[in-house]
Amino acid sequence: MWFRPPYKGPDVESGARPLYPMMLESPELRWAFIRKIYSILTIQMLLTIAVAAIVVYVHPIAYFFVSSPGGLGLYIFFIILPFLVLCPLYYYYQHHPVNLLLLGLFTVSISFAVGLTCAFTKGKVILESVFLTAIVVVGLTLYTFWAARRGHDFNFLGPFLFAALMILIVFALIQLFFPLGRISYMIYGGIAALIFCGYIVYDTDNLIKRYAYDEYVWAAVALYLDIINLFLSLLTLFRASDI
Repeated sequence: MWFRPPYKGPDVESGARPLYPMMLESPELRWAFIRKIYSILTIQMLLTIAVAAIVVYVHPIAYFFVSSPGGLGLYIFFIILPFLVLCPLYYYYQHHPVNLLLLGLFTVSISFAVGLTCAFTKGKVILESVFLTAIVVVGLTLYTFWAARRGHDFNFLGPFLFAALMILIVFALIQLFFPLGRISYMIYGGIAALIFCGYIVYDTDNLIKRYAYDEYVWAAVALYLDIINLFLSLLTLFRASDI
């Protein structure tokens, strides 16, 4: 599970007509921005599926990490790499095409770690997690757009979700050093899934109303991490319940 990139602040809006009530900017510009984000997000998800599928189906790759003396260290490196890439990505997020190259490296590093996780998971569990993640993401996205058009605002969720995420991280650390058993993994997966469902609504609302036009990289990273973490949470839940 990965931390989220910092939100860089609200957009300075100017324009007319509603994508949501009280909208001041041009809806054409905002819709173009939204299409750009979801285009990038689609490419990220396709890249993740491709890389993860290679790791899962090319068995020597996964076995190298569990049988080779340096495999564990390399696996830890791939876990840490996304955090390392976020630092230059934060600095160059407005510099095209460096920002997209760093975003690609960030996506591939996470995809590789996701693939290693799936490589040692039953196919039935992976398919259940994938289908449920897709249904939830589409449903919550449509709901958030519908709610925004009717004047609902989800910005208040930010502090609560952040606090819940901190508690979840502490719980994960406790599990790492003091394993509490299968039931606790199921509880962890279920709670994590609910938290990232909230983040999907929160970040989609920010995408509609608050992100500036030059923050498309951060908007894509935020939604991508929400989806990946929701998938991993469901994977943890179903894997623990399948034992």
